[in-house]
Amino acid sequence: MRLMERMFGGAALRRAPVAAPAVARAEPVLRASSAPPAGATEAGFSSLILGQSRVKSLPPVSPRTAERHATVFACGNVIAGDLMKVPLLVWQRNRDGTEAAVEGHPLTYLLNTEASPGVPATAMRYALVYAFAIRGRSYAYAPRDGAGELELVEVLHPDLVAERRTGRDRFYSFTDGAEVQRTVAARQMVHLRYMAEDGWTGRSPLQVAAESVGLALAGQEAAARSASGTHMRAFVKMDDYFEDEEAATRSALRVRGQLNDPDANGIPLLEKGEIKSLDLSAADQELLASRKFDREQIAAIYRVTPSKLQMLEFGVKANGQQQAIDHKTDCLLHWGGLAAAFMAQTLLTPAERAAGMTLVHDWDALMEPTMVEAHNAIKVAVGGPIMTPNEGRKMRGLPPVPGGNVLYPPANMTADAGALAGAGDGNGGNE
Repeated sequence: MRLMERMFGGAALRRAPVAAPAVARAEPVLRASSAPPAGATEAGFSSLILGQSRVKSLPPVSPRTAERHATVFACGNVIAGDLMKVPLLVWQRNRDGTEAAVEGHPLTYLLNTEASPGVPATAMRYALVYAFAIRGRSYAYAPRDGAGELELVEVLHPDLVAERRTGRDRFYSFTDGAEVQRTVAARQMVHLRYMAEDGWTGRSPLQVAAESVGLALAGQEAAARSASGTHMRAFVKMDDYFEDEEAATRSALRVRGQLNDPDANGIPLLEKGEIKSLDLSAADQELLASRKFDREQIAAIYRVTPSKLQMLEFGVKANGQQQAIDHKTDCLLHWGGLAAAFMAQTLLTPAERAAGMTLVHDWDALMEPTMVEAHNAIKVAVGGPIMTPNEGRKMRGLPPVPGGNVLYPPANMTADAGALAGAGDGNGGNE
């Protein structure tokens, strides 16, 4: 038993936990140059090699190799790009059931204008979500000042962050943008993790489907070699009947010249010998044609709708807004909901989360209707009546008009002239 403990570590073999004396929980004081807490162990996994197929001849799947596949890059780019271009708002759910954006919250500036000195918020959010989709984990450093206000949100390269744990507490070691080595607690680190079966260890979709993705990468490499023209098209097996080496060389050059001569149609004339073609067989050509299926599989892994990847053979919706709705419900709500939840866990204080605050993407910016669709919708809402004329004008950026703060009556009723006169003051009926 002691031999096994020395080889594999005693902690890995001892299963019964050792009871520790009850002590008050004290937060460690972490500074810029602080080392990890004593007893901290490595957590998470390295994303350098995400997965290997059971078929050893297939290429291993890593973030760098998978990005070379256009569909993998397109999926990550679509998800990160679409979540980047919509505002990320601080939202509050009140006790009476109403919801509204929190105006003037400092986090709104960091998430939508400038995340850190010189880095636009859109660039930070794009990098954070792209690494989240491709690698299954991403990080951003979010320190607070002495008053508890966020100073910045600085995205970090996932491979340069080391995760450690002591019990349920997580710590992160990294070098920030000022080239200062830091070790911080989870409350200062935005940590996005996908498919975390234990709640912490993120897994990439490419890792989970490593065999299918490896097959797609192998097919792409085979197609690239075939298109480059550097592969061997045939070999010639000739009998050794030449008088000397020079005669053999002349014969080989003559055969090669006839194979490359367009007038000879690739058919050399040989006295003795045999030519074995190495062109793609029908089965190999069918395998390369199946790369379309690889594209569909990768799109399904990332929940990206075919129209966003220009896979038009499946048809497109006549209404562009309906395509945006499908993309939002099938893809962006999944990825955006996870990203916003993990970001709120760090960027909002426990008191703010207890008060009903959360982070919500403003999807209206993604599903912008045409002018005709917007005007028709406002006309139906005002004539419904659901909203007043001035509320409809405000949606289109127009000023209020006198008498515009009164709901239109239903079509089978007439308006109350007194109510309309009372609302027709110089301020457009506003109080």
